[in-house]
Amino acid sequence: MSCSTLPSRFLVAACVSIVMLHLPTAAFPSGGARHFEAPLSSLPRSQRLDFKVGRGFFRRLWVTAPASTQAADGLGPLYSARSCMACHPGNGRGHPPEATADNAISMVLKVDIPPQDQTHEQALRSRHVSNIPEPTYGLQLQEFATPGHAAEYRLGVSYQEVPVELADGTMVSLRKPTYEAKELGYGPLHPEARLSPRVAPQLIGLGLLEAIDERDILAQADPEDLDGDGISGRPNLVWSRESRRRMLGRFGHKASLATVNEQSQAAFASDLGMSVPLFPDAAGDCTPAQVDCRHAPDGNSPQYDDLEAHHKITNLVSFYVSHIAVPAARSDDDPEVRAGRTVFERIGCAQCHTPGYVTGSVTRAKATHGLAISPYSDLLLHDMGPGLADKRPEGEADGREWRTAPLWGIGLTPQVSGHSYYLHDGRARNLLEAILWHGGEAQAQRDAVIALDRGSREQLLKFIESL
Repeated sequence: MSCSTLPSRFLVAACVSIVMLHLPTAAFPSGGARHFEAPLSSLPRSQRLDFKVGRGFFRRLWVTAPASTQAADGLGPLYSARSCMACHPGNGRGHPPEATADNAISMVLKVDIPPQDQTHEQALRSRHVSNIPEPTYGLQLQEFATPGHAAEYRLGVSYQEVPVELADGTMVSLRKPTYEAKELGYGPLHPEARLSPRVAPQLIGLGLLEAIDERDILAQADPEDLDGDGISGRPNLVWSRESRRRMLGRFGHKASLATVNEQSQAAFASDLGMSVPLFPDAAGDCTPAQVDCRHAPDGNSPQYDDLEAHHKITNLVSFYVSHIAVPAARSDDDPEVRAGRTVFERIGCAQCHTPGYVTGSVTRAKATHGLAISPYSDLLLHDMGPGLADKRPEGEADGREWRTAPLWGIGLTPQVSGHSYYLHDGRARNLLEAILWHGGEAQAQRDAVIALDRGSREQLLKFIESL
């Protein structure tokens, strides 16, 4: 029986090797930095032009309004990057600032405040909003500004080294970060402001994740841990601006966005400061307290639906992002990799990093339908313990919960992104450090890795690097 014909609603570890062979990949140049740039092999030739045009808009450098080319203006006034590609070079993951002179660019600082009154409480209960904006700075601090405006802040980060001893005597040093919003351009933050740093995630396979049948994801949820295995994943049910209803969140570090299109348009609004169909405010994240920002010239144009990036642009960018292929797993015939997969399954990593699914057929991206895929994620929220807690809720996710990050393509990060920083804020400098930061529901798996002998640990890491 093949994996695609299994009667169960989602695939299990036994089918991993078969699923890997069915990944919807495509040929791509041999250069390591371009591993994440190919379209799905299932994308018809008739739609390849849309993929290329969408990629062009993804790479476009937007400019300040007013400009002679109205189709390319509208940046800011406050922004984190001038293009989508600036945050996701090569469609890979971002990184934290690495030196005093390094700006955040591929890392942003989310901000909010706890509810202050009944109006705030009601807004959160309605689930139409996931957070209450900080009164002056909104929901995201912006490190750049167009001429005539002050940037909101500069990100400061420092690290404390925390030693961890493994069972075989190996010493590993984890770096514990402390973040600070420096050089605030519009006065002090609210005294209860909550900050959460986020590096830009890799973009491969997003359309495939969207195409997974919702039932297959919800079937894995066990919020009360009724089976007693210590794993209690739960969905983040969020308000979809696109569908005007609550939906399963799949995207973002806390699964706070339901669709690829919403994720893409939210980035236009929050990172570029541009008006788009789902977020039509031309001032982006500027708040009423930022008067000059609210009254700055914008790029809204009547011929473009009074928006700065109208639906044709956002649709093409979403199309591009939805159809980026996942490179096939590597070295699957290597005995060490196979042994590492056995360790991965034996110590329980697959309980959250679900190996495989067969995608459904309810999305508009037909090229993603009916495919066996291996994302290694259940897309659910899990309590990851105090070490990784940002203390900033998001929708139904609390301050200790994070969505299980998909592992596919993770071994290519050094080639694509030029670094090996992992987790939501890039604190882990390699995969072993990332594992050792796991706590909460993953504490047992972390402890199991600490207890491994050197050979088994190296096999586990080799398997993860092969994905």
